[in-house]
Parts: sequence; structure tokens; C-alpha cells
Amino acid sequence: ELHEHGEHFKRMNEDSLMHPPKFVIKPRSHTVWEKQCVRLHCTVSGWPDPRVVWYKNNVVINPYASPGKYKLESKYRMHTLEINRCDFDDTAQYRVSVMNSSGELSAIASVVVKSTFQQVHTPFNGPVSEYGIKFKTNIVDTFGVSFGREGETMTLGCTVIIYPALHRYEPDVQWYRDDVLLSPSKWHQMHWSGDRAMLTLAHLNKEDEGLYTLRVSTKSGYETYSAYVFVRDADAEVEGAPGAPLDVRCLDANKDYIIVTWKQPAVDGGGSILGYFVDRCEVETTHWVQCNDTPVKFARFPVTGLVEGRSYIFRVRAVNQSGMSRPSRVSEPVAAMDPADRARMRGTSAPWTGQIIVTEEEPAEGVVPGRPRELMVTEATKNYVVLSWKPPGEKGLEGVMYYVEKCVSGTDTWQRVNTEIPVKSPRFALFDLAEGKSYSFRVRCCNAAGVGEPSDPTEATTVGDKLDIPSAPGKVIPTRNTDTSVVVSWEASRDATDLVGYYIEGSVVGSDVWEPCNNKPVNVTRFICHGLITGETYVFRVRAVNAAGISQFSPESEPVEVKAAIASPAPPYGITVLECVRDSMVLSWKQPAFVGGADITGYFVDYREVVDGVPGQWHEANVRAISERAYRVCDLHENKNYQFQVRAANMAGVGIPSLPSETFLCEEWTIAVPGPPHDLQAREVRNDSLVLLWKPPVYQGRNPVNGFYVDMKEAEAPEEAWRGVNRDAIKNLQEGESYIFRVRAQNQAGVGKPSDVTEPVAAETKPGTKEIVVDVDDDGVISLNFECGEMSPDSKFVWSKNYEDFSDTSRVTQETKGNKSKIIFNDPGEEDIGIYSCIVTHSDGASSSYTLSDEELKRLLEVSHDHKFPIIPLKSNLAVEMLEKGRVRFWLQAENMSANGKIDYIFNDNAVSQGEKYKMNFDKNTGVIEMTMDSLTPADEGTYSFQLQDGKATNQSSLVLIGDVFKQLQKESEFQSKEWVRKQGPHFIEYLSYEVTPECCVILKCKVGNIKKDTSAIWYKDGHEIKSEQSLSFTEGVLKLEIITKKDAGMYEVVLKDERGKDTSKLNLTDQDVLTVFILLFFISAANSSTPLKITSTDEGIRLYTFVSFYNDLLQVTWHYKDSPIAFSDRIKSGVVGEQLWLQITEPTEKDMGKYAIEFNDGKGGLRRTVELSGQGKHFGPLLILLDRARVAGGLPDVVTIQEGKALNLTCNISGNPVPEVTWLKNEKEITSDEHCILKFESGKFASFTITGVNTSDTGKYSILVKNKYGTESGDFTVSVFIPEEAAGKKK
Repeated sequence: ELHEHGEHFKRMNEDSLMHPPKFVIKPRSHTVWEKQCVRLHCTVSGWPDPRVVWYKNNVVINPYASPGKYKLESKYRMHTLEINRCDFDDTAQYRVSVMNSSGELSAIASVVVKSTFQQVHTPFNGPVSEYGIKFKTNIVDTFGVSFGREGETMTLGCTVIIYPALHRYEPDVQWYRDDVLLSPSKWHQMHWSGDRAMLTLAHLNKEDEGLYTLRVSTKSGYETYSAYVFVRDADAEVEGAPGAPLDVRCLDANKDYIIVTWKQPAVDGGGSILGYFVDRCEVETTHWVQCNDTPVKFARFPVTGLVEGRSYIFRVRAVNQSGMSRPSRVSEPVAAMDPADRARMRGTSAPWTGQIIVTEEEPAEGVVPGRPRELMVTEATKNYVVLSWKPPGEKGLEGVMYYVEKCVSGTDTWQRVNTEIPVKSPRFALFDLAEGKSYSFRVRCCNAAGVGEPSDPTEATTVGDKLDIPSAPGKVIPTRNTDTSVVVSWEASRDATDLVGYYIEGSVVGSDVWEPCNNKPVNVTRFICHGLITGETYVFRVRAVNAAGISQFSPESEPVEVKAAIASPAPPYGITVLECVRDSMVLSWKQPAFVGGADITGYFVDYREVVDGVPGQWHEANVRAISERAYRVCDLHENKNYQFQVRAANMAGVGIPSLPSETFLCEEWTIAVPGPPHDLQAREVRNDSLVLLWKPPVYQGRNPVNGFYVDMKEAEAPEEAWRGVNRDAIKNLQEGESYIFRVRAQNQAGVGKPSDVTEPVAAETKPGTKEIVVDVDDDGVISLNFECGEMSPDSKFVWSKNYEDFSDTSRVTQETKGNKSKIIFNDPGEEDIGIYSCIVTHSDGASSSYTLSDEELKRLLEVSHDHKFPIIPLKSNLAVEMLEKGRVRFWLQAENMSANGKIDYIFNDNAVSQGEKYKMNFDKNTGVIEMTMDSLTPADEGTYSFQLQDGKATNQSSLVLIGDVFKQLQKESEFQSKEWVRKQGPHFIEYLSYEVTPECCVILKCKVGNIKKDTSAIWYKDGHEIKSEQSLSFTEGVLKLEIITKKDAGMYEVVLKDERGKDTSKLNLTDQDVLTVFILLFFISAANSSTPLKITSTDEGIRLYTFVSFYNDLLQVTWHYKDSPIAFSDRIKSGVVGEQLWLQITEPTEKDMGKYAIEFNDGKGGLRRTVELSGQGKHFGPLLILLDRARVAGGLPDVVTIQEGKALNLTCNISGNPVPEVTWLKNEKEITSDEHCILKFESGKFASFTITGVNTSDTGKYSILVKNKYGTESGDFTVSVFIPEEAAGKKK
């Protein structure tokens, strides 16, 4: 008692209240098979309660990084690590670490997982080296969760890297579906290319859905990779029809009987499935036969009536009220034969032909077979009953067949079922039994000798389904998993018999539309539903399936939002010292790579002293979390060594600590240069640029920091590749290349130590990257807008100015909706000039920036003003025009003015309205606005305005009518008014004038209107009425003068009048007018007398000509080529010889062909003669001769000066048809081609002259002479050869 009393007080004192952790029960090692679960347990004591961390091969286990794989529990000081569905990778050493403020303790346990996979190689235990080599296998470039549709083809592939790489070494590559090894078939094709394993699923069916595993084995071990493949139903051939059944199999095959089983589809088409039809087809035929007349609901069906020895395949179709489904995938072929014969045949190596030949022993003659044995009912449904028995035990009865008899319970009457044909198999299915009645059955054997005694009858069997549809599953619990998946677990169906599996369905909350999550039943109570929409909220329900049917739905789950599960963050890393004084050190570190799906809320720093290389206990440096990634650790001791560790925290909890830092000595820094910058961040990464941010050094040195140096290099480049890039932004990067960066601070003393380098940054623009866009809305509000395509549910938009938090938040307002965010400038001004950036948290680095410069701000303010005070655009401003009767119209036309637009009509600042004087109109279709006035008076002089308003938009257009402008308009109005009055009676439409006709007649004419029968027209000359007895004729207001002389000059007048009024027109035909008429008469006569334009050949070329009856200088003539006046030159000239007018073309070419014309111009259109100069016609012969004549087209120089010993090469173009003969001359003497002077004529077009090495004797005058039947032409050039020494002497 004294001892216990002492122990009690010992524990209660201050030192004993805190004691280090201690293992009461340590975890023990386990050896398990693959796919099994294993639990490691330990019990721990200690105060304060120790914190427990589990490690696998010294790596912390994070259960949220592998959802469903690991489960950690801590209850009543017992701590458990559960590993689900173990595989080979789970073979490892597991360590549990327990710690509190008083100490730390660890315990180790091993887990060995043995393989259950089928292997080609001999199983191995542990790493086995081949030829002394230990292989390391990595599976990369893997396939993810995949979705396909029935009928499609899908290929799964992974890249396999084996180190070391041996030539021609092939690993063992195997593919599994749901842990079942796949073999090559028409449905599965495997391919290995040396570094990539691929599996092609041809013509997908729902049977192909499942978890696919690639297993790559070497002598040193194996690696696996798995992902799920989902197969959706193909579109139904009939709308509303169910999906196709799946997994059709054949069981209990016998001589004339087979049981076909299948699984019900997940999709019933919206109406319950009425049943299924089974079809059969003989192998090597295409004829399908339906086996049942009425649909069966049970997912098993006995098929009878088969031909012994034949092989069959089967398929199943589902039917509901809407129609028939697509057929299922066909079963594997199966032969109708005795199982014993099939077993004997498995031992033979004969090739499969699809046809089984069955031989039977001759039965013993005269022996009646005995009674069948062990008759029983193996299956009973409301559609059929299946019997099975064993044949009699006697030998020599291979030819025995059977008759089946039935008897209704309570009677003694036996009725033979198969009266016509006995069955050969010891199996038989009876149909057409009355549901609910009880029957007994017996069987008789028969052969050629007769029918034997019946077997013992079976017990009474009631016709009905013996297998019940399973009950609905229990509570469904969804759990967040990833951005596109949810883990769904549920309680299994109670008392379910022969359960096939479960179907899971999901629905977006509020949609009432349910979609299947799996199309192949799963036989577990936990399933990951993939392919969900991020951010949507779903509910789930589950159904159970067996051969009898599909259960009712489970209760709906609680709603769950699709987003990644939250976990505590991974450890920070990269701990460095930024400043050190006598008793404190400033640390910095890098953010964890995995933040756990939630924002990091803070960090905790621990430190421990290291004495002679032995670390002490950890101590907390801060009790409250710090938000920055830099912290000053105080209360340290000078000249002591310390290590540090950091833990990150988020809403899920505090993560595991980082690895201990390097050992740092606590001593005061006295260096003059600044310390390293820290917290480097790369943002706005694009194909060729990025923005690098950092924080200044904590330690300034002796002087303040006055600048920074930014260095960069390629990630794989050596150290000497560092180079400076001091610019506002890092540009001119190589797309796809990875870079690392560092920053150094500078003060007056020099440049300090560089910062830690960044992680490698790949210069590439991520797909879907958006930039910040500036916008001005209809109200003139200026905003910056940013959109992020790839966001997680926890992502946030963070805006900043000049890459710092907003110092004055009142200047902008942030709005975020969905994946779009914007900041609105409340009162834009010079204070807002700067660089605005936005970064999206929990994304793949989505960020962008926008520079708001002074010029850009001015432009945006102008646009904002236009939007705040919009103006109605006008197609035309206010204008005035004159209408008939002297009416005046004011009008303008507006663009895009709605029907609700309002117009105010203003005259001299006073509004005018519709009335007797003003008429207004607004055409909403055309936007034309008009106001008309009948006449103008002096009181109407002033300013007219139209004021427009359409919603917020306004505009005004004015017209000033004062002074001479108004008087002119008023005069025009009065004139038009009088004109209208004049035209109410007979009047002249065209006043009196003269015209010379092509017939050389002079006509005085006028045009009149609004005349009647009694309207009179009287002609006067010089005040005297023209009488009809004079040689004048008057017809409809036209006076003709056949001959005109000077005596015809005078004043002519025509008067129209009737009772409505009169009108007068006068023409003063003076002596000058008579002379003009004579000139016109001469011109018309000469032009009309011209002959058609003709072509003739001359010695110089081609001449075009025409003749006129007489010619003098008054006749104006113009030549045209292709409707354009000809520009004359030495080659093209025109002239007159007597009465011939000609155009001469010297040395015509193909370019001269075309249309030519000569025009006689009288100032009123004139007369034109034309001719076509083309490649056809009798006049083209001379042109062809000129074109086909031998010519030297060019290429030769006039003089060639060349140094002795050099090579000379000249080429010229030759033309002509036929091909000309070419002759070369030197000093007018013919030369021929030799080794020194090479002469060539190639392709009938190119002549070349080459001297391989010139000398002084080659100096001279050279000519090329070309000749054909149409002519000869030559080209000359001079060659001058000089000696360099002589040339130098002359220069001196």
C-alpha cells in the first residue's frame, strides 16, 4: 500500500503528469493474399496523448491521396491502419511513429502480399536477379478512366520503361479485367511494341466494362496499373426500348439440352422489362432461331430440341412495351453432347471444327434398361421445371433414351410428356405447367429392346419461382472523391440469394433524370461513380440483381457536391535562413505541392537544438498559425546549432511535418551585402514569356537594397549556363523548354547571395488559357474581366495591383460568378494607372495581367462617356430640298432608332407641331424624319433643328437659313410654285432648239405637254407668223428647214394657248449659229462618207486605213486601241494622204493584236469605224511573218572586259518559227565549236558562247547570226582581254 501510495503521488507531481509515449501493444507483421484486406493495430500510452503517424517504407501514408486504399482509426488509445484490396505494391515495411512533447517512439511491422494472378513464369519470392541484373519497371503515359459506347472500338495503352534497357529483352505483359486474365480473341487484341503495351477492345459490349489492370513482370518483380472502363448502351433501335442483356453464358450442356443464363440490363428504357427472348444459331451458319415463343422473366432458360453433336451460339434480347432491345453479345460456342464425351475430347489435340462427331456403342441386344437413378428437380420457375437424373448403372446401355412422365399431386394418373421423341440427355425441361399446382415426376429408360420400369417419383413440386427477387439495398452514402467522381457505398440487400450484383444510378438534384453509373453489375457494396460534372450536386440510389429480376430502388442518398475530397496538406519543403542575429533566425520555406484541396490557413514551425550531431527534442516556435511563408524564430542561443521543421494547416487539419532542415548555426550576420530574396513565384506562364515575383531579403546588409538581378537557365543546363534577364517580364523563351530562375539583391556594398532556385517552369500556354479583357458596359462602367476554364470547387480569384494587395479597396469593386470574375472601377482616374493581375487559386497556374496606362485610361474614359451619354448615329444630317408646287421639305435619316424614339421640331428655339403650316412624319423602317411647309415667307427665315431622343441616346441636327441662302431658297420656292401653275395649262416641256440630223437636215424643235385638240401652236420669225405657204412644214411642234442659209438667221418663237392659258418659247438663231450648223453639216457628211476600216501590209509592217469623200482640218479624228486612245510613237504613227486616213504599225508583235477604231468627233458622240487585228484572216499573213522571223531576243552585252585566264560564258535567247539556223562570227569570219570555244544551241531557244580560259588572242568583235525563211537578224558584242600586271602598271 505504501508503494502504491508513493506511485500515486509520483504520477501526480508536475514531472510525472507528462510522460513519453509507450507501446502497450506493438503492430505485428502479416502475410496475406492479393485482394485481401489487412489491419495493423497498436495500443499506445503517454501524456499528452501522443500524435500517431503511419509510414510505408519511410513515406508518410496520406489516406486522402489514395481514397479507399487506406483507412486510419484511433479509438481509446488503439490505433489502426487498414489496407484495402492489397496488391503486390503493398508489400513493404510499415512504421508507426508516436510522439508528444515528452518524446518520440516507433515500431515496425512488415506486410507481405502473395500473388493470386495466373502466371506463365514460376512464382518467385522477393527480387530475383536475371544474369546478375535487377530490373526496375515504371509504367508511365497511362490511360485514365475511359468511357465508350457499345459497338465502338477502344484502345488502352501504357508506356513501360524498364531499366536497365536490354536489347531484345521482353517482360511478361498481361492484361486483366476485374482480376481475370484476358486472352487474345476477336474481342481483345494485345500488342507489345517494345516500350508500349496496348489492349484493343473491338466492338465494345457491356461485358467489357470493368477494372482493367496492366501487369508487367520481370525477374526482379512486377508493376501494375489499373483504371476503370465504362461502356454505355448503344442508341436503341426503337425509342424507349430497353438496353441489351449482357454476359450470356451456357451451363449444363448435354446431348439435346443447354441452360442459357444472362444478366439483366441497367437501362429498361423507361418501362419495366416484360421478359427476354433467347435465340440460337448453329456454328458456321448465320441463321438465328428464336427458342421461346413467349418472353421469360427469369434470367435463365433451358434450351431443348438441339441436335446432338452440333455446336451452337446463343444471344438474348429484352422486350418492353416500347419494343425490342438490341441483341446481346453472342455466347461462346458450346456443343450439344454428353458431358462424359466432352471430357474425353478435352484430352485430344484435334483441331476445333465447330462440328462434333459422336459415336455410340452398340447396345446389348435384348436387354431392357433398368430404372434411372437419383431423379430430382434442379430448377423450378413459373415458366418451366428442370429435371435431372443419372442413367441406369448397367453397362452396354449407351443407346438408352428417356421418357418423362408427370402426375398432378393428389391423383394417380401419370401422363407421358415427350410421347413422340424420347430424350437422350439425363436432363429435361418441362414447360406449360399450371402455375401454383403441384406435380410429381418420374422417368423411364428405353432402347430397342423396350421401355424399362419408371424411376422413383420426385417429391411434389409446386410450379412457381423458387428464387425471390432480392430486397432493396439499404442506406446509400456518397463521399467526395475527385472533381469528377464520387464514392458511393451502401448496405447490402438482406437475405439475397444467388445475388448477381448491384446497379447504381445518379441524378443531378432538381433534374429528376436518372442515369446509370454502371452498365455491368458490381458484386461489392462500394463503387466509384465517374464522369460526373464538377460543382453539380448529385443524389444516388442502388438496385440489386439476381436471376429472378431487379429489386426495388434503395432510398435516395443525401445530396453530395462533386468536388475533390479535402485532406490535410503535404509537408512544406525548401527551408532556408533569410537572416540571423544573436538570438533569432528568420526562416522561409516553399508551399506544399499538395494543399489537400483547401486553402492553407497557416504554418507551424518547430525547432530543436543539435549537439555534436545528435538532435534534441522538438519545440514549438509558434502557437498560433502564421500565414506568411517566412517566420522569425526567437529565444535561440548564440553559437548553437539548430534544425527546423514546418507543418502546413488547412480546414482539414494540420499536416505532417516537413523533413528536418539542414543544421544552421545561430550567429549574427555581419556581411555588408544583402541576404537572399525569397518566395519566388512564376506567374502568367506563356509559350514565350512569364512573370517572376519575389519578396525582398529580410537582411538588408549595411545599406538598403537598391536593385535586383534576375538569372535564368534551362533546367537541364550546367551551372555555367546561368544568365541575367533584367527586364520587366521574362520574354523570348523557347516554347516547351523548362527553365529555372533565381534572384540576387544588391546594395552599395555589392551583390548578395542568390535565392533558392525555383522549381522547373515549362514555357507553354496551357490549353484554354484566357487573358484579362477590358470592357465598358452600356452604362459606361469600366471593368477588367477574367475567365478561367479549369477551376476546382475551391478555386478563388485573387486580384492585385502592381502585384500587391489593393492599398485602397474603395477604388474598385470585385464581382465573381462561376468561372468569371471582374473588378469594376468606381471612379476611374489617374490613381488607377498600373498593372492589374489576377490569379486563380487551386488551378493549374491560371493567371493574367493587364496594364492600364495613361493613354489607355484616356481612351476608356472617352468610350465610357460615349456609353453614358450615347448619341443616335445619323446617316445624313438635316437638309432641305424643294418639292413640286414650291413646297419645302426638311429631312434627315437616323440609324438604329427604335419605334419608341421621340423627335422635337424646333424653329428659332421654339417647338413647332403638326398643323396647317407644318406637316411632320417619322418612317420607323427607314429612319427618315421629315417636316414639310407649303411655302416660305420672310417670317420663316431662321434656324431649324430636329432634336432626337431614343432611351438614353440623343442627337440634334440644325440647319441655318438666313440671308442670301434663305432668299435663294424662297426665290426657288416661288419659281417652283409658278412653274406648277404654268404646267396646269399647255406648256413647253423642252424649249425651242435646233438639231442637225444624220441626214443633214436642220430641225427647229420643241416638246410640249398637257395639250388638247383645241390647243393651238403658232410659229413666229422676227415677230412675223410663219405661214404655211412658205417652204416650211409644221408637224406636232416641229419646224423643218430643208436648206439653211444666212437668211434663215433670226428670232424664232412658238406660242401655245388654249382656254387654260398660254406658254411661249423663243430661239435666237444668229449668224454664228448658222456657221456652227454648216460645220456640223460638213462633219456629218464627211463621217458618213467614210469607208469601213481596212488592213494592209507594208514593208515596214501593217497599215490600217479608211477613205472619206472630202477632208479638211475641221474634221477631228481619233485613233483607238482596245477602247483607249493610242499614244503615238516612232513605231505607231497616223496621217492623211488625200482622202485616206491611215494608222501605221512598224514591226508589229503579238501584243499589237486586238480591236482598233477610228472615231470622227463632233463633240456629241461622233461616228466610229472598227476592225479586229487577230491571228485569222487574209491580212494577218504579214504579221505572222514578222512574228515568226528569226530574232535575237536579248541577253548579249555590248562589251565584255575580262582578265586573262578567266572563263567567259554568254547566253542569249533565240526566237523564230521555224527554228532559226545559228552561226557565230569572229571579226566577221565564221567560227566553229572546239575545246577552247564551246558553242551550243539548245531547245531551239538558247544559244551559249563559252571560252574556258580566255587569252589575249580572244580579243575581238563577235557576232551571232540567226536565219530562217522569214528573215535574218544578228547580235554583236566585243570581247577585251587584259593582263593583270599591265592593268596595274597603267593604274600607277
